Formats: sequence, C-alpha cells, structure tokens
Amino acid sequence: MEGIEYGLADIVPLLKRSDFFSRLLPDDLYWLAAKSELAALPSGAVLFRPGDRAVRFFIVKSGSVAVSRLDAGGRSEEMARFVAGDVVGDFDFSRAAAYDAAAVCAEGSEILSFPGRGATMDDLVRERPDVSARILLRTVAMISSRVRSTQALISENAPWVRELRRQMYTDSATGLWSRAFLDDELARSIEPPAAVLLCKPDRFKELCDGWTHAAGDAAMERIAALLKDEARALRRAWAVRMRSNETAVIAAGCGREQAAALAERIRASYAAMDLSPITGSPDFRLSASVAIAAWPDDGRDFKELVEQAYGLMTRAWKDGGDRVYRLGDAERRDGAGARR
Repeated sequence: MEGIEYGLADIVPLLKRSDFFSRLLPDDLYWLAAKSELAALPSGAVLFRPGDRAVRFFIVKSGSVAVSRLDAGGRSEEMARFVAGDVVGDFDFSRAAAYDAAAVCAEGSEILSFPGRGATMDDLVRERPDVSARILLRTVAMISSRVRSTQALISENAPWVRELRRQMYTDSATGLWSRAFLDDELARSIEPPAAVLLCKPDRFKELCDGWTHAAGDAAMERIAALLKDEARALRRAWAVRMRSNETAVIAAGCGREQAAALAERIRASYAAMDLSPITGSPDFRLSASVAIAAWPDDGRDFKELVEQAYGLMTRAWKDGGDRVYRLGDAERRDGAGARR
C-alpha cells in the first residue's frame, strides 16, 4: 500500500462500520485508529490472495473491491463486489483463517486496513488487553449469528482469541474462573445434572481488619488452591470466584450425596487452613458458610438457581456461619438450618 495523509478523524467513522468496533468507547476507537492504515490504492491492487493468512481485514472508504475464486476450469469468477462502507475479510480475520479467494481493487479505491502494516493482533493484545477483550466480545457476537455454535468456534479459533478468552474468563488474583465465565459460558454449556456450591469464609473481615488486606489476599490464594484441587478431583467441575471472597464450585454429574460430601470437605478445609504464616499465630481460624443446590431438581433455570444458592449462602453466613445449607430443604428455607 502507498500511504496518504489521513487523520484519525477520517479513520474512526470507518472503524464504526465494522461489527468489531461498533460499540467501543471513543477513546478505544481513537487508539485503534492509530493502529490502522488508510491508503489510496490503484485499480488492480491486491488486498489478499488465496492461501494468505487473514492477519487483517479491510473497510472500503471509496471505490470498490472485487472478491473472486477460480472455477473448475481455472478461470477467475467474481463472487462479490464490495463498495464504500463495506467490510472485507472480517470473518476470516476473526478465525485467523486462510483466505480461499482473492480480493482486488476493481478501481482506484481508498482502503482501510486493520491492523495496519507492521502490527498484529498479538501486538495489540499485549499493549491493550482491555480494548482487545472488548473486541473479542464483539467478535463472538458477530460470529454467533453466522455459525451454529459459538463455543465450538472459540475452541478452534486463533491463538490471540484463545488468549483473550483466558484473560476474560480467569480471575487474575486467584486463577479461578470468573463470574463472567459462569454466566457467559458455563450456563450455556453445562449439562444436567449438576451441583452448585456457594462458599463464603466467615471472619474474613476480621482477618483483613486485624492483619491488613494483604492477609485477605493471601487467604484467598489458599482458598483458591483448595477449591481448584477439589474441582480437579471431580474432573468435570469448575472453581469460580463470584465476587470478593465468595466462591463457587459447579460440578457436573454430581448427585446430592456427593455434593453434600463435597460441601463438608470444603467446610473442613477452611477450618483446617493454616493461616499462621499470615497472622503469626495458630489461634486465628476461618470457617465457611456453604450453600448447596441441585440442578435441575431445585430449579430449571441455571442462572436463577445460582442466585438462589447465593442468597442461601448469605443466610448461612448471617446465621453465624460454619454451616452447610441445602436449597430445597424446607427446614432450611424456614431459616431453621443448622450446621451439618
């Protein structure tokens, strides 16, 4: 491409025409504009050829772009003509696929490429993972309308998409899955039956007030480690950080008795946790308030069931903690629950 003088104000309106960027904030758009390239190209200029890896996509500002494939006889057959405002190659870019067609300027055209020459999505991810994550969300939304299974697409997607998915759905402080993962991915993909366990440490505020928030962070690392161990042992289970010090274990194929045993192990593990390296004394101990729900027995709507279990966990904590409540148990619903 031969460059020509354009300002960011010329590029931002073009970026908005792509589904990738249509809902981004102005600051994000201007940063992305600086990573793009707008150029005037002559007729016959090639944007991509069959077999080229889709490391960028294009938006037509003016002119037109012809996309063609070779027919059975080896002759070039035009498949589509893109004009001003059209986006070319975004679907292939989202999958980091190889193009199976050629794109050529049918006349003198102004073409925006994203990213511009010398930049890749990996570079942008490293520089601004927050903006790149928002692009990923739009990528999934766009692709989900074109393919049957977004989950299958993500699992087969480009390395930068997989890395962003990991960043989006992992709690950076603990390494647990995030609440967004539970809501966006797990709620759609998990199959019944499953157990939902919500956990909250008792006396956590006392720990932070007495030994600073750094002590709370260290305790959360220990809690995360024990929950991840439990999830690995169950094979089809996920340890999730819901918010602050509240966590969850979602276990597929887990019956009521197995879930009750898991809850007791977690409660016992909290109580046995050695916090003396943090507090300087073996006397301070945490305990746990735990709620159990069975899906779909206790409710068919998975997300609503999680919220109900969250409320039950909170009640166990307010009732004094160090106890396990089971959703669907009439005695517990009446607030007469006791430690098990």
